[in-house]
Amino acid sequence: MTFNQEKPIYQQLCDRVMDEIMAGLLLEEERIPSVRDYAVQLGVNTNTAMKAYDEMAREGVIYNKRGLSYFVAGGAKATITAQRRKEFEEVTLRRLLRQMKLLDLSVEEVAAQLQHFVDEEEAPYKPA
Repeated sequence: MTFNQEKPIYQQLCDRVMDEIMAGLLLEEERIPSVRDYAVQLGVNTNTAMKAYDEMAREGVIYNKRGLSYFVAGGAKATITAQRRKEFEEVTLRRLLRQMKLLDLSVEEVAAQLQHFVDEEEAPYKPA
C-alpha cells in the first residue's frame, strides 16, 4: 500500500478497512485480519495497525472478541456512511464553496458540470 504523506498512516489504515466494509468486501459480524497479520500484509508497524483498530473500535466500526480477534460490528456500514456524509457536508462542501467563490462560479454552473459528470459515468462504454 502506498501511503499519503499528508495523513497519518493509522488513519489511512482505518480508511482502507472502512472502504472494504463499504464495498462489501468485509461483512458485518465477519472476522477481519488480526492486527499482526494486517500490519505484515501492509508493511507497517504493529503498533500503527493497533492504533487503527483501536480507533475503529472507538467509532463502533469493529469490535474485539477477546481471544478470537476483531470483527466488523453490526451496523458498521451505516455508521461509516453517517460519518462520511457528515465529513462531506462539513468539510468537502465548505471547501467547494470557498473555491466557487474564489473562481466566481455559480451554483448553477457547478450543478451543470456535476450533471455532465453523472451523465458520463452512467453512459454505456463505447470502445473506439
